[in-house]
Amino acid sequence: MSSTTEDIAKKTSKRMSVRTIKTITKIHKFLRGLTGGRILNTLGGDEVCFAAMTGAKSGRSLNVPLMYVPYKKGVLLVASQGGNPNNPVWYHNLTKNPDVTVEHRGKHMKLRARLAGAEEKANLWPICDSHYAPFVDYRSFTDRDIPIFVCEPR
Repeated sequence: MSSTTEDIAKKTSKRMSVRTIKTITKIHKFLRGLTGGRILNTLGGDEVCFAAMTGAKSGRSLNVPLMYVPYKKGVLLVASQGGNPNNPVWYHNLTKNPDVTVEHRGKHMKLRARLAGAEEKANLWPICDSHYAPFVDYRSFTDRDIPIFVCEPR
């Protein structure tokens, strides 16, 4: 194996498949719904929030569990998808329909999402990493420039 092929193989073996991420997300949403939101507000000890948004294609209301990264009076939503090579589906939802309601531990915030620019992201990554350390690894798994949405009160 060439060094490039070895690097790709190492990255691929460490990151979760998109199918695994989707399965975990479905189970998380189902179990949280069963308990009325009383449990599963964390994942591996890290805080989770639920982002209610409108589907880019379907127009349906969708509720996506994401890592909770508080920022000023809103949140940062990181479209990491575990370091996989493509943006998650919800990325397209927010770029088309930026209004989002984020729920964290019973508190609902009506926010508007905007993509952070390159210079701004350099300042935001340390904040994201401090709330969910695996973001550091996710950036190493992919050549994709992982988007960060800055969600501010609307």
